Amino acid sequence: MNVLLKDEELKSTEFTENNIKVCVEDFNFYYDTVQALKEINLKIRENTVVGIIGPSGCGKSTFLRCFNRMNDTISNIRYEGNIAIDGNNIFDKDLDVVDLRKNVGMVFQKSNPFPKSIFENVAYGLKINGIKDKGFITERVEKSLKDSALWEEVKDRLHKSAFALSGGQQQRLCIARALAIEPEVLLLDEPASALDPIATAKIEELIHELKKKYTIVIVTHNMQQAARVSDYTAFFMLGELIEFDVTNKIFTNPSNKITEDYVTGRFG
Repeated sequence: MNVLLKDEELKSTEFTENNIKVCVEDFNFYYDTVQALKEINLKIRENTVVGIIGPSGCGKSTFLRCFNRMNDTISNIRYEGNIAIDGNNIFDKDLDVVDLRKNVGMVFQKSNPFPKSIFENVAYGLKINGIKDKGFITERVEKSLKDSALWEEVKDRLHKSAFALSGGQQQRLCIARALAIEPEVLLLDEPASALDPIATAKIEELIHELKKKYTIVIVTHNMQQAARVSDYTAFFMLGELIEFDVTNKIFTNPSNKITEDYVTGRFG
């Protein structure tokens, strides 16, 4: 299903070929014989936040993991259709998946800092990509920590263990680690689901700031969070994209009755 955006408030920012960052066309995904995603069509503008909502098992995380081909690590998967980033099909046989994952960063539901110092966590991606210039690495680590709103809290203990940080700080550290290699797209898979309300608010404030530099796709089970942080919202149900529109419209005047039932809490 391809849903056109018609909301009045975004008339000045209509979709054009020049501002489309991600384009999903007729996309189907299978785990062996089980079809997890069905005929998905979706366009994501650059420097926006797209929230993906829907009940458990609807295909949200599977869809998210397609953007950087994380699903490739699972056996017996297959796909049909295309996903293009900046006009380049990410399933092209000549595409370097390592390069794709440099360009499409990912932060998972549970923070997963490495058993290293705060500095080494952020520097890790740079070093494994062959960067050896210590001055450059130091500058990039500082910039990434500033971009993830963590620098002021950790600048005096960069060489302490990352495990000494709070849960919310660890999640922002994981975001800094993803930003260090300068991706253009950032995938967030329920990044605040394990955090307390104060830490969650900081992550949401951070998302608002990050969209100035990055295109962000966030999976969230929290509809209030989707309403707060997303410019556009995609509602999935049983592997289908039921509705995709400006977030305000999805939550106040959805076009589909199933969407209305979900966002008003009648099921899910």
